[in-house]
Amino acid sequence: MLQTNLKHVQSTAEFNALLSGGEKAAIVCGRMGPMCIPVYGVMETLESKYPDVKFFDMEFDAPVARETVRALPDVQSFYGLPFTVYLKDGKVVAATGGIQSKAQVKDILDGKLS
Repeated sequence: MLQTNLKHVQSTAEFNALLSGGEKAAIVCGRMGPMCIPVYGVMETLESKYPDVKFFDMEFDAPVARETVRALPDVQSFYGLPFTVYLKDGKVVAATGGIQSKAQVKDILDGKLS
């Protein structure tokens, strides 16, 4: 389990529940490394500012990641961690690979999940 203050997606069933529940969600799929930790921090600071969006993390090397986020067509060309996917009404509305600034994340949240 990642050492963040975000909720953790630990099973395919949990991921599928997010899709079928019509939730607005941001899932950061990564490791506890230098490219990922800043993105977890950004998500943690934005969580209270976006109460209608659920913020999660997911371990990049866990089987659940291979079965869900890493299998999405939206991330197939990504090489940098973390993979971040934004869900709305059961669909991926945005996906990013690599480090993201607070401004970049806010742009996606405001533009795609508002």
